[in-house]
Amino acid sequence: MEIEVMYATEEHTKYSELVCQLIYESALKRGTGIAKRSPLYITEKMCNGKAVVALEGEKLVGFSYIESWGHDDFVATSGLIVDPDYRGQGLASRIKEKTFELARRRFPTAKIFSITTSLPVMKMNTKIGYKPVTFSELTDDEEFWKGCEGCCNYDVLLRNNKVRCICTGMLFDPSDPDNVGK
Repeated sequence: MEIEVMYATEEHTKYSELVCQLIYESALKRGTGIAKRSPLYITEKMCNGKAVVALEGEKLVGFSYIESWGHDDFVATSGLIVDPDYRGQGLASRIKEKTFELARRRFPTAKIFSITTSLPVMKMNTKIGYKPVTFSELTDDEEFWKGCEGCCNYDVLLRNNKVRCICTGMLFDPSDPDNVGK
């Protein structure tokens, strides 16, 4: 069966708990930090047109979402997850590209960023046009950084005054000449 990657809608909210479970299990397996999200938070993203799902028939096999910060000057792409049985097939790249497309469509002038500990995500981001940056180049919106509180590495972020952490910050700036036409 073919896997379809699409913008999430209200009809996909039935997968919210499964998304949270997949995110949690992935973080445990990798032994790295990942901000925990509630099913209600995931549901809101889907209902507000800020999420992407990957489905094989009716089975959820992947997910990601966006959130705007700093008066829509920044958009974070977050929560990228692929069911372990579907990894290694290029699905994460398809989800990442669709999430990036959603961010560009909804917020065309915003800087798009991602923070991650995952080398494959860093490679996907680089392919799209993101560049590694210090956290000082990301949003200074305190609400964004509160989202890191559920991460097992939050103490590292606090000890470093939100300037450094275990994650790598990556930024796509639409005004960068290298990104014209993307």
